[in-house]
Amino acid sequence: MSGKREDYLSWDEYFMGVAYLSSMRSKDPNTQVGACIVSRSNRILSMGYNGFPNGVSDDEFPWSREGEDLESKYFYSTHSELNAILNYRGGSLEGAKLYVTLFPCNECAKAIIQAGIRTVVYDCDKYADTPSVQASKRMFAAAGVRVVQYHRSGREIRITL
Repeated sequence: MSGKREDYLSWDEYFMGVAYLSSMRSKDPNTQVGACIVSRSNRILSMGYNGFPNGVSDDEFPWSREGEDLESKYFYSTHSELNAILNYRGGSLEGAKLYVTLFPCNECAKAIIQAGIRTVVYDCDKYADTPSVQASKRMFAAAGVRVVQYHRSGREIRITL
């Protein structure tokens, strides 16, 4: 018996925790989503959260979900999954795993597939009945991307910053 502690985080808890911590960077007043891309050897490759592109002021552009097209966030915000893919500067993401707090939309699914990510671990699927998520699931299945729902352990972690 080695005497090591037994209550350490599992890989899934760790990486989903990083995705949730990343989501806390989002300035979106309604939905905060985070993503964490991991190598086959369990190394964090990249992270992302939903927000505006670099150089696009989040004080000058709208965060509203309602209103005219150009007066809502939808034409300006970048989803966490795409941000994580675009933030990666190390070459190929072939064979990587993506942890994400919300099931990816169809646009992010296309980027995930094109980037070579082979597994998506998601927590929440509250938009499961929308055409966007249904299209994502069809594309993931067709492309052979493994999709796994994260099973919460119920463990609570408190961090004082």
